[in-house]
Amino acid sequence: MRSAAIPNDTTIEAHRVQRDIYAKMGGTARVAIAFELSEAVKQLACAGIRHRHPDYSDEQVFQAWARLKLGDALTRAVWPHRELVDP
Repeated sequence: MRSAAIPNDTTIEAHRVQRDIYAKMGGTARVAIAFELSEAVKQLACAGIRHRHPDYSDEQVFQAWARLKLGDALTRAVWPHRELVDP
């Protein structure tokens, strides 16, 4: 039986190897990987926004990404005098 923590596209053995590697790493290395993955996800989301809205400026792409990440209420709190930008 597969655990919900094991992705469907990963074998159980590959998951064990990855888990063992992470367990041997120090906390600093694991945090660094987490930051790198977070940045990769942000870049992928921004690429999708640029694909859907090629006319957006860099600032509009950032605001659209912020809206995806923060939601409408927080985005309005950050930029109260601007219209929401579609992601």
